[in-house]
Amino acid sequence: MTLNEQFVLNDGAVLPPIAYGMVNVQGAKGLNSLVTALQNGFRLVDTSTNYMNEGLTGEAIRRSGIPRDDLLVSSKLPGAYHDYDKAIGMIQESLYRIGLDYFDKYLIHWPLPKQGKYVEAWQALVDAQKFGLIKTIGVSNFLPEHLDTIIEATGVTPATNQIERHPYFNNKELIEANNKRGILTEAWSPLGRGYLNDVLVNGTIEAIAKKYDRSPAQVILNWNNQNHVMTNVKAGNYNHQLEDLDLLSFELSKDDLAQIDALDKGEPGRVEGQHPNEYEEFD
Repeated sequence: MTLNEQFVLNDGAVLPPIAYGMVNVQGAKGLNSLVTALQNGFRLVDTSTNYMNEGLTGEAIRRSGIPRDDLLVSSKLPGAYHDYDKAIGMIQESLYRIGLDYFDKYLIHWPLPKQGKYVEAWQALVDAQKFGLIKTIGVSNFLPEHLDTIIEATGVTPATNQIERHPYFNNKELIEANNKRGILTEAWSPLGRGYLNDVLVNGTIEAIAKKYDRSPAQVILNWNNQNHVMTNVKAGNYNHQLEDLDLLSFELSKDDLAQIDALDKGEPGRVEGQHPNEYEEFD
């Protein structure tokens, strides 16, 4: 499993190996963190309407001084807007909020199968792409049956599927399903969540980090990369940002990768028990 300096999607788009995740990034502190992240070298920003920071994201892009063409911006469709007309309107509204003419990447945040409108939402993304509002379209938290349903209904395969993925929930079966369909896997919460699990102080990961003279976070990001998974990471700290961007400076052995895989806890390992067939995101 070799390192991936970039990821080429099924639509020809190219993504960097890491994105700056915008969950809980708000206010002046969040704005400054994103400006710093962009100036340090992050080139893909992953936000969502439900993160309540699209305005902040646009302001940080303007303050960073980095040309728009050098940046990739991704957002997500909220669950309350799966109706076709509402979805088209929300995509446009999000662009107005962030101050952009188009999104480089846009995802359906959750499938909400109980609501039963994710095919309609996907058709809206397909058409929004044709309208020039979005460059690359994808999904988030979709299971194989959800993927097959939208592909069969529209003839369009998502370019990416952003899913929960960290050492305690490695989600390997879903990654294999994505790969089979030519879909790139993106990982959300790749470092777990400190208030819910201890993945960054896990003894196995700490031992591997010591072996390579790297941080536990770098080890986990590298583990994802070598498994052909792009990561979305939140890093408000300046030094953590530089560490995260340095994930390609070493390569884990097959044995190290296997040790991290063995930490998987299955369903109990999910950070907040958010199963895609059960989780309801109606905001």
